[in-house]
Amino acid sequence: MPVLAPAAESDASVRPQAMEELEHTCPQPRLTLTAPAPFADETSCQCQAPHEKLTIAQARLGTPADRPVRVYADGIFDLFHSGHARALMQAKTLFPNSYLLVGVCSDDLTHKFKGFTVMNETERYEALRHCRYVDEVIRDAPWTLTPEFLEKHKIDFVAHDDIPYSSAGSDDVYKHIKEAGMFVPTQRTEGISTSDIITRIVRDYDVYARRNLQRGYTAKQLNVSFINEKKYRFQNQVDKMKEKVKNVEEKSKEFVYKVEEKSHDLIQKWEEKSREFIGNFLELFGPDGAWKQMFQERSGRMLQAFSPRHSPNSSPTRGRSPSRSPSPPWVFNKASPPSSPKAASASLSSMSEGDEDEK
Repeated sequence: MPVLAPAAESDASVRPQAMEELEHTCPQPRLTLTAPAPFADETSCQCQAPHEKLTIAQARLGTPADRPVRVYADGIFDLFHSGHARALMQAKTLFPNSYLLVGVCSDDLTHKFKGFTVMNETERYEALRHCRYVDEVIRDAPWTLTPEFLEKHKIDFVAHDDIPYSSAGSDDVYKHIKEAGMFVPTQRTEGISTSDIITRIVRDYDVYARRNLQRGYTAKQLNVSFINEKKYRFQNQVDKMKEKVKNVEEKSKEFVYKVEEKSHDLIQKWEEKSREFIGNFLELFGPDGAWKQMFQERSGRMLQAFSPRHSPNSSPTRGRSPSRSPSPPWVFNKASPPSSPKAASASLSSMSEGDEDEK
């Protein structure tokens, strides 16, 4: 308790000294996450101000910055996992201004009341120190919370799941904490626990033993017999062969897929080119194609070249009988062809004489 000044002194000189003595000097919540949480024996609460009892309603309304609500959570925390972290997150966020202390039981106490652990106490302490929600770690925490322990660490509330925890000859080790109104429940995370993780390891023991043998651990380190070691190594070789076969199959499938894809593209291009070729062929040689039109034009020109030209209508007509048009002098009579060259020459001379007479 603070020592007050004598009554003879004035109130003005007493009040500042009393207020300074009554200020809380409890450790404040961590503001940075660049360093691990300290241990309790390194930064114990030496606050000289009276640690007034708080109700849950008062704590939820918020407390002064220099008076955080001191929440305590304890456990074994073996194989620290997300279920542990979520429980500590709930304990940290129960109140607006809280300071979370986490108690971790030692190996001797844990092996006595619960059983053998995978991680030793030093590893479990360090795991808690590096959790972002933890402000302080209490090593070698008691199995059952005593009033002396609660007073020493100035604990306001204890956070734990509400399932009765029977141990050390008690149906619920938190029963007296609940009766004192200092217990605040948290929710368990379903599907994850230390026992679940150990069960998986035991169930898949062969798989993990083979994996560690493959990574360089000896059979002695894994407590594996000579026969089992040979069996595991043989299974590892078989698995490697299966993996190689699987890789070859996958590469073969990939190659076939690429060939099919390329062949599909080639067929598609060939179809496009064939359609283009057929269209060009029909356009050139079809019923109405360019070749037919060109052929017709050339045929017309040839016929026009071989056929005689007609005289124009306005040309003067010669004095000939209208009933019979004279034949050209070079046209021979089809009925009586000349019998000999002499006869042919005689006919030509007579035709020339006839022309002279006409002139």
